[in-house]
Amino acid sequence: MHGKAVAACTPYIPGSFDRPPRNPAEKINSGYKAWEFLLYLYGLGPCFFFGILPDKYWEHYCLYVRAVQLLIQKSYRLHFIRPSIHTPSHVLHETARIGPGIIYSQWTMERTIGNLGQETKQHSNPYANISQRGVRRCQVNALLASVPDLIPNEGPPQGSRQLDNGYIMLTATDNVSREVTLQEARALREFHSEHGDIRSEDWEPKVVRWARIKLPNGQIARSQWKEDGLPLSNIRMSRNVKTLHALAVGSFYGPPHEELLRRSSNTYYTVQHQRDVDVRAFPISNPQYIQIFNGREPDGTHNDRWFKMQKPGIVVSAV
Repeated sequence: MHGKAVAACTPYIPGSFDRPPRNPAEKINSGYKAWEFLLYLYGLGPCFFFGILPDKYWEHYCLYVRAVQLLIQKSYRLHFIRPSIHTPSHVLHETARIGPGIIYSQWTMERTIGNLGQETKQHSNPYANISQRGVRRCQVNALLASVPDLIPNEGPPQGSRQLDNGYIMLTATDNVSREVTLQEARALREFHSEHGDIRSEDWEPKVVRWARIKLPNGQIARSQWKEDGLPLSNIRMSRNVKTLHALAVGSFYGPPHEELLRRSSNTYYTVQHQRDVDVRAFPISNPQYIQIFNGREPDGTHNDRWFKMQKPGIVVSAV
C-alpha cells in the first residue's frame, strides 16, 4: 500500500521535477534512479512515512531530512548519488574543511559519462571513441566560451508574450475576453483597490486566459483552466506555485498543521485547500518554484489534505 501511494503521486509532480519515484515495493532494487531516491526520501518521505514509522523514529527521520534540505541550499550545494548513512555523516566536517560539495561531487562526473556515452558510435573501439568525443566537447566549449556570439539565440516561442524580469506567457490563450466567477471578480476588485484603482461593486471584469507561463528559473507553470481538461493518468500537475502587468487569480491553501510541522522539523507541511473560500488576485512577479501537493489528514485519513514538496536543488540548478 505504501509503494502504491508513492507511485500514485506521479500526476501531482510537475514534469520539471524530472523522473517521479516509481513504486519502491516493485522497483527499488531494479534500476531505481538517484533522482527517484532523492524525491522519495527527501520530498515524499515526511508525509508517507507518517503513521508507518513509530513516532520517535519518524521525528528523527524528519530531523535528518531537514538537515539535508539545509545542506543542499544555495550556500552549501551538495548532491547525493544514492541515499546512504555513511556519507552524510561526513558532510558537515568536509564542507567546513574543503568547501561546498559541488566542487568535488561525483554527480557532475556521472552526468558527463552518461551523455558522452550516448555519443559513442564506434563499438569496436569504444574507449578511444569516447575519448575523442570528450576532446571534441572540450574544443566546442572552449570555442563558445571565447566567442559567445556563436551560441544561437532561439528567441521566445511563437505566440508567446515576453514580460519583465524573465517571465514569458505561453500559449494556448483565449481568442476572446471571458467573464470570471463571482469569487474571481471579488479578488480582482480587491487587487485593483490595493493598487489605488478603485472599482465599483457592479464592475464585471473580463479576462483573456493564458495556459502557461515560463518562470525565470526555467520551469513552466500551467493554469487550472488547461489542466482540468486532462485525465489524471495523463497529467503532471504544474499549477501550484509559491508565491505587462501580468496577473494571476488563484485559490489559496490554508495554514499548515502546526503540531506536525513542529514534530517533523518543518518537513511535513500539510494544509487544506480553501478553494472558493479564499480566492485572490496577485501579480506574477515572484513565484518561487513549482510545488506538488498530495496528502492526508493528521489522523491518517484522506480528506482533501495536501502537503508541500519543493524540487530539491532548484535554486542551484537555476544559477
